[in-house]
Amino acid sequence: MPLPRTQSTFVSPIVESRRWVAGADFPPDRPLLNVSQAAPAEAPPEGLRQALAEAALNDVSAHLYGPVLGNDPLRRALAQQMCRHYQAEVLPQQVGITSGCNQAFAAAIAALCGEGDEVIIPVPWYFNHKMWLDMASVTAVPLHVGDGMLPDLAAAEALITDRTRAIVLVTPNNPCGVEYPSGLVQSFFSLARSRGLALIVDETYRDFDSRGGAPHGLFQMPDWDSTLIHLYSFSKAYRLTGHRVGAIAASADRLFEMEKFLDTVTICPSQLGQAGALWGIENLHHWLAGERLVILDRRLAIEEGFPVLAAKGWKLLGCGAYFAYVEHPFDQPADQIARKLVKEASILMLPGSMFMPEGDPDGARQFRIAFANVNRAGIHTLFERLAAFNP
Repeated sequence: MPLPRTQSTFVSPIVESRRWVAGADFPPDRPLLNVSQAAPAEAPPEGLRQALAEAALNDVSAHLYGPVLGNDPLRRALAQQMCRHYQAEVLPQQVGITSGCNQAFAAAIAALCGEGDEVIIPVPWYFNHKMWLDMASVTAVPLHVGDGMLPDLAAAEALITDRTRAIVLVTPNNPCGVEYPSGLVQSFFSLARSRGLALIVDETYRDFDSRGGAPHGLFQMPDWDSTLIHLYSFSKAYRLTGHRVGAIAASADRLFEMEKFLDTVTICPSQLGQAGALWGIENLHHWLAGERLVILDRRLAIEEGFPVLAAKGWKLLGCGAYFAYVEHPFDQPADQIARKLVKEASILMLPGSMFMPEGDPDGARQFRIAFANVNRAGIHTLFERLAAFNP
């Protein structure tokens, strides 16, 4: 008898790791350093909070159902922002608003795949992508990354079968942090187009890319929307995680199919969240540029400070946006070390096994460090504790 859909997948690593620290006491001189999740930990800027409050108090529509694919003013504003960012033409009817970027991915898979179909995803993977594919009875075909934690085009092509429906890329990457070169992303687009597949590109962290200007030219391709499905999140840009506002860009035909899924799950995105996202697009360009510089400086602190760990046998495999991805030097597997780090070093970080197929030996050697909420002093303390740690 088949298992219920939720039993076909694993427990979210974020949920699992929170159990490791639940009820734990940490010494006053060694408080917990939480580098397990990099979601913004502070409230949005005051002006955005004021816009949310005014919408809640004065706009009746903020409390009612809205269009399934999002409010027209936000769709127009996001399309215009994308035109500027990618130096290309993106139309409002090619943009939909979702209840977070995870839902955008789920909607894309629902519109593309049937039970037993296949989707190629680079490994290490973003765990929620794998979880949703499991629950949708879609086979996640792992594409192990190579040098520089980058996916290999030839290896991806070799994985394509008659059941393949899409290839997924996440750039800047979660969990590895690396920024995929424009030429590599373009090559995957060309491969997907030549084989009649969709290319799903999750750019949740695009606002914290170290490169200036458009990170790729996919939106400049003729009929880009026949191949590309682009995912985005307002959560990281404007600290709107709790309001659940994401976005998707695709062809009008594909959005029509996704609308069926979205209508049965949330009916419409949060009205207050959309008000906040719209205000952010219209007013927070310079503020967001400053936030990007903060994240880039923390990335630099990781790179500058890493020699103290390298001297102990650690390796920095990838770094960028919100994440660093590292290899540890110990004989024990990462999942065991992770629990010891909580107890013995007051560090909470996720083992690579949470981003890998079960039993993958690479996962036992690796960790993700989510550094976006840790300042330079905190990064220095993190590295001091890791350098002193010996399981």
